[in-house]
Amino acid sequence: MLTLDGGPLGIDDVVAVARRGEPVAVSPAVTDRMRPSREAVARIDAGNEVAYGVTTGFGALADRAVGREQREALQRALVLSHAAGMGPALDAEVVRGMLLLRARTLAAGHSGVRRELVEALAVLLNSGPLPWVPERGSLGASGDLAPLAHAAATLLGEGWFVGDGGEPVASAPVLEGRGLPPLRLVPKEGLALINGTDASTAALALAVRDVESLLRAADCACAMSVEALLGTSRPFAPDVAALRPAPGQQASAENIAALLTGSPMVASHRESHHAVQDAYSLRCAPQVHGAARDVVAFCRTTVEREMASIVDNPVVLDGEVVSAGNFHAQALAYAADMLAAVCADVAAISERRVDRLLDPSRSRGLPAFLSPDPGLNSGFMIAQYTAAATVAALRHAAAPLAVHSAVTSAGQEDHVSMSFEAARRTRASVPMLRSVLAVELCCAAQALELRAPLRPAPATAALLEAVRAIVAPLREDRVLAGDLAALEGWVNREGFEAAAAGAAGPLR
Repeated sequence: MLTLDGGPLGIDDVVAVARRGEPVAVSPAVTDRMRPSREAVARIDAGNEVAYGVTTGFGALADRAVGREQREALQRALVLSHAAGMGPALDAEVVRGMLLLRARTLAAGHSGVRRELVEALAVLLNSGPLPWVPERGSLGASGDLAPLAHAAATLLGEGWFVGDGGEPVASAPVLEGRGLPPLRLVPKEGLALINGTDASTAALALAVRDVESLLRAADCACAMSVEALLGTSRPFAPDVAALRPAPGQQASAENIAALLTGSPMVASHRESHHAVQDAYSLRCAPQVHGAARDVVAFCRTTVEREMASIVDNPVVLDGEVVSAGNFHAQALAYAADMLAAVCADVAAISERRVDRLLDPSRSRGLPAFLSPDPGLNSGFMIAQYTAAATVAALRHAAAPLAVHSAVTSAGQEDHVSMSFEAARRTRASVPMLRSVLAVELCCAAQALELRAPLRPAPATAALLEAVRAIVAPLREDRVLAGDLAALEGWVNREGFEAAAAGAAGPLR
C-alpha cells in the first residue's frame, strides 16, 4: 500500500498504483499538514478579502467579485463547466495516475482544502469504478482542467463513471450504491481539484517507464542482429565506450557486449576481413540507443521533478493566497516531444537492421528474406514493410506539439503548453516502437538459426530460446501477424529481461 503524506512521489509509485492497482492510504499526518492553508482560506472567505478563486471568478473572469453566499455554488459550477472534454475514454491507468497525483498535491498542504478531498480521491482509487474521462480537452496550462474536472465531477454526483462494459454510466447512482454522499465543496476546493498538471504527468510517467524498458529490448534485438549479420563485437568494448563519457552510450554498449560475450558466431570471423567496418545500424547502435537513454533520463528527471512540485493555483504560502504559474506544463510538453522523437528514431535504426537481415546482397550469406526456400516463399518480406510503415507513422508523430500554443480565455491565458496532447501522442508512440522491435526480434531469431551449425552467445541463445517458446521457425510461408503480435506481447511483459539475465546478468 502506498501512503500519501504530501511528500514527493516517483515514477515507480505511479506505475504501482496506476498499472498494478496498488491501494492508497492517507497518512494521519496529512491533517496537520493541510490545516494552516485551509484555515487561511477560511479566514479570507470570512473577511471578504479579494483572493483569486476564493472570492472571485476564474480565468478572464478573475476581476468579478463573488458574494459569500454564492461561493460554494461557484466552486461546484467551476467543476461542472470545465467538464467539457470530448473523445473516447482515457486509459484507466492514466486516470488512476492522475487521481493519485492530484491527491498528492492536495495533501502537500498548499492548496487550502480539507483532508476530505484527499480521502475522496483515495476512495476513487481504491474502490472502483473509475471516473469516465474523455481524452481531449486539456491545453496543459491552467492545469489539465477538463480531464481533472471530469474526474472531480463524479465526486459531486455529476458526470460519469466507467461501466462494466467500458461505457459511461451516471455517477449519482454509483455513489448511492457505494453509500457515498456527493461531496460538498467549500471555497477554493473546486479550483484545487482541477488546477494541476496531473494528467500530463501521469501519462508521461507511464511512457517514460515503458520506453526505458524498450531501450533494453532494443539492445537485445541489436545483439542478435549483430551476430546474425556476422558483425564484430569490438565497437561495444569498454575501452571504446570510455572514449565518450556519455552514460547512456556506455550502458547500451555494456549491454550489447555482455549479450555477445562468448559468442562462437562472433569468434568464427574474428580474424576475417569480410568487412572492414560494420554498417552504422550495427556499429553505432550504442550511440543511438545511448543518446535515447540520455534523453529518457532527462524526461524521467522532468517528470519526477513535477511529482515533487506543488502545481496548484493559487497556492497558499504563509497565510497568503498567491496566484502563480506552476500549473503550466511546458517542461512536460518539451519532454514528451523529445520522448516521441526517441521512439521514432530507435524504431528507425531497428528497421534498418531488419532490412539488412532480409537483403541477400548485404546479409553476408543469409537467404533472401530469411526464407529457407526463397522465390516460392516470401519469408519476412512484408514484416519489414510493416516495420517501415510503422516508422513512418512514428516520424509523423514526432512532430513537436510543445510549440503549438493557443490563446484562450479571452486572452488571459495567452500561452499554453499542449503538454497533455503531447503526452497522449507519446503514449501512442510507445506500442509502435514495441511492434518494430518485435519484428526485429522475430527476424533476428530466424537469422541466427539459419547460421547453424554456428552457435550464438549464451545470452543471445537464451533470447532465441525464449522467442522460440512463443514463435516457431519459419520453414514455409504462413500468416505472420499472430507471431508478431505474440512477440510484441512478450516484449511488453519484459520477457527478454529474464531470458538475457540468466547468461549476461541484469541489463542496464
